[in-house]
Amino acid sequence: MKTLRATLITILATILVLAAAAGGVFWYIRYSPSKTLADQSVWYGVSGDEIAVFLDNEKVDGMTGRYRNGQPYLPLEWVVDTLNERFYWDEANSQLIYTLPEEIVYADASSIGSNGAPLFIQEGGQVWLLTALVDSYTDIRTELFADGDARRLFVNTSWEPIQVSQVKKGEMVRVRGGIKSEILTEAAEGDQVTVLETLENWSRVRTADGQVGYMRNKRLEEAESQSMISTFDAPVYTNISMEEPVVMVWHQTTIPEANRAMEELIANTKGVNVIAPTWFMLTDNSGSYDSLADRSYVEKAHSLGMQVWAVLDNFNRGSNVQSEILFASTEARKKLIADLISEVQQYGIDGINLDIEGIKPEAGPHYVQFIRELSVDCRKQGIVLSVDTYVPSAYTEFYNRAEQGRVADYVIIMGYDEHYAGGEAGSVASLGYERKGIEDTLEVVPAEKVISAIPFYTRIWKTADDGSVTSDAMGIAQAKKWVEENQVELYWQEELGQYYGEIRKDGQDYAVWMEEERSIGLKMDLIRDNGLAGVACWKLGFEPATLWDVVKLP
Repeated sequence: MKTLRATLITILATILVLAAAAGGVFWYIRYSPSKTLADQSVWYGVSGDEIAVFLDNEKVDGMTGRYRNGQPYLPLEWVVDTLNERFYWDEANSQLIYTLPEEIVYADASSIGSNGAPLFIQEGGQVWLLTALVDSYTDIRTELFADGDARRLFVNTSWEPIQVSQVKKGEMVRVRGGIKSEILTEAAEGDQVTVLETLENWSRVRTADGQVGYMRNKRLEEAESQSMISTFDAPVYTNISMEEPVVMVWHQTTIPEANRAMEELIANTKGVNVIAPTWFMLTDNSGSYDSLADRSYVEKAHSLGMQVWAVLDNFNRGSNVQSEILFASTEARKKLIADLISEVQQYGIDGINLDIEGIKPEAGPHYVQFIRELSVDCRKQGIVLSVDTYVPSAYTEFYNRAEQGRVADYVIIMGYDEHYAGGEAGSVASLGYERKGIEDTLEVVPAEKVISAIPFYTRIWKTADDGSVTSDAMGIAQAKKWVEENQVELYWQEELGQYYGEIRKDGQDYAVWMEEERSIGLKMDLIRDNGLAGVACWKLGFEPATLWDVVKLP
């Protein structure tokens, strides 16, 4: 009996020992830190000469840099989209162009940086910029870590203070928070790390050797703020600003004889200090244009107290002009700019007004580059540069109003054609349309550079019995006469800030959203209330004389 009891005790003890051992193994497996090293090339997603890129300490997915000539390179497209839009690639001549306020810098395949490396490389249809070149023109700081199995390039755009901490005790830095996570590197006692994010038990950090991972909070001293100071010398884009609010009117001139009508037409106005004749009409993709410039016109305008801002447009005789071809050609841009500046000097013109409309999205970057390059000569020669642009919308973002506002003297919002020929019937420029155009533009262009353009015309809309809609554009003076002759009763529409009227005549329904003194007055109130630089009016001769009692600033 005693023998059986002893045997049972022995078996039970053995079971307890085995259970304890199993529990210890389980506990060790579950709670002991992993010692597995991460495959950095897999974790960072790079191999060979590729470089993992971190933007503001966040890894950029789907894009890598290149390590060549002992230097890091970044994709041009990514640099333009993310860091500095002024790097412009001239594909036809395989050259890089950078536009400064008073200088245009050109670089080709033979251009070498101060570190002895090419400024750019071309591979597989892609262009890569030397990171040091990007640094020199951009307010960023970069740091390359070329050690280990994965090269890492950190690009920081923020100069806000960072949080740093000292390591209390040697600690593994892991790819994720948790002791079972793989190890990226080890932070030694006394090392300094940048604390990127603090969680309950772990912190996301960047180590001195350029690894971004997680450490336990208990291994870190309390974080301290460290100031960051930029030494970047930003280019200064000086601009010309009139000493008084701009009251500008466009003068449509398509034949030489139209110039002689200016004095008679301007006599109908009050307070106009800028007249913009449509003198320069692009004719082809090489930068050629027809010119109606006239010195006597300029001299007469000056004697009447007006500046002359000559208009360059692409639609009066521009059926053969493809903006995506014209502005993409560096040779064409140079020719066009040189010819314009020459005409300005020859005729004593005060400014250039760009009215480039209806271009394709792919032409956008090239047109903006043209504005940059033209601004250099205008700035150096004291020539006012203004750019006409649409009311902001998703499908016109490529006009890049923000950059226009930086390099040009004035940005003119064409606050009309809300409803246009060939579209649905409606107001040419409702008050809400004008208001939103101003508000959206002011998000990217300072008020002192914004001119709001208002219409001196409306449309008479005709709807036939078959439902087809057509319209005729009429100046305000002519539209008033049409309303009177046809005895159209007008009703004020508060929301639109306009009178509306309709009649049925000759089997068609006619409708008009009227522009006149009251509606124009509300638009002028928007200009004053938003502190804009001025008003522009399309076009001279469309208006009754009484309208100028409303169109005045301040």
